[in-house]
Amino acid sequence: MSEQSIQKKPKWLRVKLPTGKNYKHVRKLVSDNKLHTICESGNCPNMGECWGEGTATFMILGNICTRSCGFCAVATGKPLPVDWDEPEKVAESVRLMEVKHCVITSVDRDELPDGGSLIWVETVKAVRRKSPGTTMETLIPDFKGIEEQVQRIIDVAPEIVSHNIETVRRLTKEVRIQAKYDRSLAVLKQLKEGGMRTKSGIMLGLGETEEEVIQTMDDLRSVGVDIMTIGQYLQPTTKHLPVKEFVTPEQFEKYKQIGLAKGFRFVESSPLVRSSYRAEKHMA
Repeated sequence: MSEQSIQKKPKWLRVKLPTGKNYKHVRKLVSDNKLHTICESGNCPNMGECWGEGTATFMILGNICTRSCGFCAVATGKPLPVDWDEPEKVAESVRLMEVKHCVITSVDRDELPDGGSLIWVETVKAVRRKSPGTTMETLIPDFKGIEEQVQRIIDVAPEIVSHNIETVRRLTKEVRIQAKYDRSLAVLKQLKEGGMRTKSGIMLGLGETEEEVIQTMDDLRSVGVDIMTIGQYLQPTTKHLPVKEFVTPEQFEKYKQIGLAKGFRFVESSPLVRSSYRAEKHMA
């Protein structure tokens, strides 16, 4: 393990404890009703800010992934059978939490014939039934690039559809292992051609160069991506990829300005940015 992976985090990665009336209200609802959000289980640094704005993220299709990405703390293995009651459970959580903007994500379920896309469809429909005023962003896997499965997401038309490319082309095989850079671009292209507002994100600090980050921006814009998020990679455990660099806030700001100049409608770029950060603002 490199020295970089165990060095102290710089001061700009320190997070204030969440506060505020709205946050405390949501915190109590989550606790009293034993609700589950990825915000909480993932210990997201922006949980207080997002909950205060009425945004929350839910993970569907269980918590065991069929892939073993080098950056992700989600367990890898044989997933449990699909819970067909899950869409209603998520929708009820959204209703109880009075979520204004709901982000839904999932593990990869490559072992399923439908890739999990049918549960995705039912979850979007259930949230719409129970909380018709809630807008949605779906942060989807690549569904192995199977167009029929991606089309199911287009057909239920969430307000935003996100798929993260995660890193630059050169590092994809090491960082995402079972994923493919061009396959992700193809998924994003299909979504855009299907009329979706699209979003993608990358992590920095894995050894990428500035030139490669800018090329990734160009690649995402070439398939019409509207919104980009850029955040700092943090090593979840010693078994995961080490941090090669803690990128400065000034460099993140530089990337933001470059991205906006390239035509992205929104660029969220700072060390603590995660996929769903300020997600409700991307509806504007």
